[in-house]
Amino acid sequence: MRRIRLIIDEGPAEYNMALDEAMLILRGAGLISDTLRLYVFNPPAVTIGYFQSVSKSVDLNFIKENNIVVVRRPTGGGAVYHDTSGEITYAIIVSAELAPEDLVESFKFLAGGVVEAARILGAPAEFRPLNDIVIGGRKFSGQAQLRRLGAVLQHGTFMYDTNLDVLAKSLIVPNIKLKEKSISSIRERVTTISEYLGRKVSKREAIEALIKGFEKALNAELIESELSEPELALAKSLEWKYRSKDWTYMRP
Repeated sequence: MRRIRLIIDEGPAEYNMALDEAMLILRGAGLISDTLRLYVFNPPAVTIGYFQSVSKSVDLNFIKENNIVVVRRPTGGGAVYHDTSGEITYAIIVSAELAPEDLVESFKFLAGGVVEAARILGAPAEFRPLNDIVIGGRKFSGQAQLRRLGAVLQHGTFMYDTNLDVLAKSLIVPNIKLKEKSISSIRERVTTISEYLGRKVSKREAIEALIKGFEKALNAELIESELSEPELALAKSLEWKYRSKDWTYMRP
């Protein structure tokens, strides 16, 4: 059985994005092993995809009034609200040999742990191409990916009890996307594990389910570990980028 390192931590948005990028670089250089990281954004934040416009993706007045940080990810995809008390983000960093070459198949394979975790908790989750995971047709997880130097970083959300009203007020979704789904608002498009089950799922439950889910999906044993000095040092050196307005607002 494959062994994959497990890291569980939390931190501010700039730290989280810097560490994900640092781990991708170090995995590509063969300096760390395949790793699954489960983490929380603290304080709450919005991350936007590398190719997105900030003003077209985020309600800047609302997030400023509510002290929500916004930062650009190194990966693509859409804007995401990260609720400290209701969402866990996963990042899986592996050799490119482990992930299918086909983009959709790689999204599906590497996010398999999210599907399994939701099912463990009692929610019948399904993967929906290109990169969503849904329950009853409503999204509770989105994925984004970056490949570099023979390694793959995929990270995504696990909304177990996200405040969906705050999410809906923080993000802007183009009307064309809503029309494609035959809905009138973001709130109709998304859900959480807690909302579906009709009970409050705890952070502990969510983490335990994710660990079991990824072990099953990847046919691997997860070994909890600590971050290495090279990871911490490289992440620290990259944090300036994710704090920079030049980076975040490169596409205003």
